Amino acid sequence: MTPERLSGLDASFLYMETPTLHMHVAITAVFDPSTVPGGYSFRRVRQLISDRIPLAPVFQRRLVEVPMRLGFPVWVDDPEFDIDNHLRRAALPSPGGMRELADFAADVISRQLHRDRPLWEMWIVEGLEDGKIALVAKMHHSTVDGVSGAELLGVLFDFEPEPPATPTLTPRQLDSRIPSGVELVSQAMIAGLVAPFDVGRMLLRTTRNLFSVRRIRQSLTGNAALPLTAPRTSINVAVHARRRVAFAATGLRDVKKLKNEMGTTVNDVVLAMCAGALRTYLLAGDELPDIPLVTVVPVSVTPDVAELSGSNKVSAMFVQLPCHIEDPLERLRLIHEGTKGAKEEHKALGATTLQNWAEHATPNVFAAAARLYTGMRLADRHRPVANLIVSNVPGPDFPLYLGGSQLLGMFPLGPVMDGFGLNVTIMSYLGVLYWGLASDARAVPRLWDIAAAVPRALTELMEAAGLEPEPFDVPIHLGPGMPPTAMWIRSHASTQPEATGSVSA
Repeated sequence: MTPERLSGLDASFLYMETPTLHMHVAITAVFDPSTVPGGYSFRRVRQLISDRIPLAPVFQRRLVEVPMRLGFPVWVDDPEFDIDNHLRRAALPSPGGMRELADFAADVISRQLHRDRPLWEMWIVEGLEDGKIALVAKMHHSTVDGVSGAELLGVLFDFEPEPPATPTLTPRQLDSRIPSGVELVSQAMIAGLVAPFDVGRMLLRTTRNLFSVRRIRQSLTGNAALPLTAPRTSINVAVHARRRVAFAATGLRDVKKLKNEMGTTVNDVVLAMCAGALRTYLLAGDELPDIPLVTVVPVSVTPDVAELSGSNKVSAMFVQLPCHIEDPLERLRLIHEGTKGAKEEHKALGATTLQNWAEHATPNVFAAAARLYTGMRLADRHRPVANLIVSNVPGPDFPLYLGGSQLLGMFPLGPVMDGFGLNVTIMSYLGVLYWGLASDARAVPRLWDIAAAVPRALTELMEAAGLEPEPFDVPIHLGPGMPPTAMWIRSHASTQPEATGSVSA
């Protein structure tokens, strides 16, 4: 491939990373290998992944830094690419439940990716109960955002267990030439020549947009969320390297029925469920604040910035979560009002604002600031920018297969950052919302309590609205603590003991 310069936003995810702040995204997917024609084998899955990699060059590209960080890094083909550096095999200890799988995933996401090779890893995990297998995959955020990451995994999946034979692909010829330091510095200097003119135009445009945002904010009814107005909780600390992971699942039909009844959106209901779950968690710890929490909600702006380069085409909104409100429907109403205002502000500010300003970040300053902020644990010394990150990614509504194994469910996992000790990411699949919760292990020791409170929060909302929950099929045994009234578990009753400790990869 021709060397490709990282966009400013993609590069920022590299510069933000420190030994305790890992900027990768991940997914834990569970499969049923009984659908494999001829039976499952790791060798077959390995061969399939190896054959599909040429379809997505991102899997075979690595970073090259500009000398002295005078510009953003570039992507180049890795002439020494070896799939065995990226694809591995593992097995869970008995009983092989979702708690053990979550511990395994937590161990995987607790470690940084190697910068001297393509920035991804995959683990095929065997030994799950009922003969299931899992895929735990992680990719650096500089490579993908939530939407493009879901699309990228689609390269590996099929629509049926035994798809029609396709012509054998000729392996893509990797470009072994690495740009010289002189070339990289020259390109960075040329790019820097136009920076002052771009900054001037952006300053005028951003100033004009900020006045529009101010007018919108003055017209709102007091539900607007601002950075650095969030209350401090035990979740909001400078993070350590070790992560914790938990899973939950809820019915998409219930969420849609509720949003139709209340005149809101699916995302509003998802945020209301988060508010209910966090209220339960904070009450149990006797730390429920008397003002709303604030969440960062990433927003895909791909259609609006299609002309811009880079893997990440995202922006963000700040939304209040009124966990201190006892009435669940009032919480939903306030969230709906808040998200409407946040969307108006986001539109007024402009979809390209974040991308454009990121293009002019100075690499050395950015990286030094990130190290200083983390090293001095400054997140413990000021009011939180926000309390957590909540992201909702739409997924397919049709069955998928990996090497013939049917995908049962997939739990996305987002990055945990200083001051944001909890990340909640949701993806839909076959009428189910699959929740992946990732946290700093010390900040949120009872992460499974939050996961268990998620379906309870939906049940609470449905009951308050006078709606009957719809039964739905979750073909994955999520373990103890999950309310049986909120799920129709196909496998068996919840008898799995509480898992303890961490599974080493």
